[in-house]
Amino acid sequence: MGPHVEGKCFHVEDNKKLYTSNYFPSPQREERGERERYLAATKMSAQTANPKPNIPWNVKLFRASTSWIFDAALRPNGTINRGLINFFDFKAPPSFKPLDGVSSSDITVDPSRDLWFRIYNPAPSPTGSDPNDVVGMPVIVFFHGGGYILGQANSISVDKQARKFARELRAIVFSVNYRLAPEHRFPSQYEEGFDALRFIDEMDGRDLPPNADLNRCFIAGESAGGNLAHFVAVRAGEYGFKRVNLLGLIAVQPFFGGEERVESEKRLFWGPTLRLDGTDWYWRAFLPEGSNRDHPAANVFGPNAGEISGVRFPATLVVIGGFDLLRDWDLRYYDGLKRSGKEVHLVDYPTAIHGFWNFGVMPEYGSLIEEVRAFMQKQMGK
Repeated sequence: MGPHVEGKCFHVEDNKKLYTSNYFPSPQREERGERERYLAATKMSAQTANPKPNIPWNVKLFRASTSWIFDAALRPNGTINRGLINFFDFKAPPSFKPLDGVSSSDITVDPSRDLWFRIYNPAPSPTGSDPNDVVGMPVIVFFHGGGYILGQANSISVDKQARKFARELRAIVFSVNYRLAPEHRFPSQYEEGFDALRFIDEMDGRDLPPNADLNRCFIAGESAGGNLAHFVAVRAGEYGFKRVNLLGLIAVQPFFGGEERVESEKRLFWGPTLRLDGTDWYWRAFLPEGSNRDHPAANVFGPNAGEISGVRFPATLVVIGGFDLLRDWDLRYYDGLKRSGKEVHLVDYPTAIHGFWNFGVMPEYGSLIEEVRAFMQKQMGK
């Protein structure tokens, strides 16, 4: 199937069964080769009527009020003013009584590494119409974004994000707290992400919600969390879980890069919510000292990357935005998974900025929820 523009949503389909959401009606499409579909996605801007970035007032206000904080906190020598960052990183406590229809609780995995997660459990449907209330809810293990240097599972923005995911997808969300760079560099976050998944696999009935169906498990992440989710999925493919059955990976604007300056980085170097000097700083803070951006943690299909064609890897949904400087790296990620023989679906929002999900930017956010729901239902129906 060929690429198509439907409202605000641009799809690139695989050559198997058509994958679309219910959010936008799907017109009839003609068959094209896989490479032509990929190339069409890279030329998306020319195929849409001169799209402009969708930047609502709350995002503009956030950018204006916080840019000075990051400029002051991220020092040229690669250290960070963690006290300044934490002062403005407001926290949300767990809500044992349902808040917005979702209760939450915190579980410690390893106190020596400050490794823990927050579980979000949607209240039963008031009408009793949700079959998940009877047979158990799918599980989403979620990794937040922030360039590996910002955010925690109890940050207000992350808490809001995970709570919405749980409520709107009718799924139990495990939002993982991992340590941050530059105090803790690669591979700490990858190890902690995988250890959290292993811990979930071994949880007993005292802490694991009784309605959590680990046989229908997904990994999800935004930005740096999408990068982290990829590497957890790779490692999970080589591990024998007792109960976790990993059905899919949801990567929303995942954080990848390389030494080459791709077109989207040149065009959007001073992006609405993400700047090129910022991503360079994040990589220097996260990667091993002395490494460059062609390290396999950043350039996952680059010159130093390992081969994953023989690795058991879940079906993947990759979400990208037209005004995200990571766009072209995310397209390469999609293409790399295809070349490795993996099932992967691409959803492209021509006017989306980086972090649109975190900011709840409409209509892209509403479409994203429908896309993720359709993807999960497809994988659970196999």
